[in-house]
Amino acid sequence: MSIRAIVVDDDSGVRSVFTELLKIAKLDVIGTGKNGREAAELYNELRPDVVFIDALMPEYDGFYGLQKIKECNPDAVVVMVTGSINVDDRIDGCGATAVLPKPIEMDKIIKVVNCFCVGQPEIA
Repeated sequence: MSIRAIVVDDDSGVRSVFTELLKIAKLDVIGTGKNGREAAELYNELRPDVVFIDALMPEYDGFYGLQKIKECNPDAVVVMVTGSINVDDRIDGCGATAVLPKPIEMDKIIKVVNCFCVGQPEIA
């Protein structure tokens, strides 16, 4: 059984690279979006195992998408991805399952997926 994911980022280049990294990590990327509204719509339509969402995006940001996804399913695995130090105060207590810094590192993706989607404890 493969892990199904969606990737949401307003930068198409980042979306493409992140999607390729997830495919290398053996995840099945079933959808991509460019803002928080699309994240919520994709989640409701596709019901992925994990959502990777950028924190800061124009129009509807990742916090909006996270809130809407959690309203639909409080147990949804939503990983907030950020390259900005300007969101530190908003990240704490935002309800994200995990937070990954940009640039994305493959080992961190694998740890998050193993911990929250596969149920394997993180190995130090």
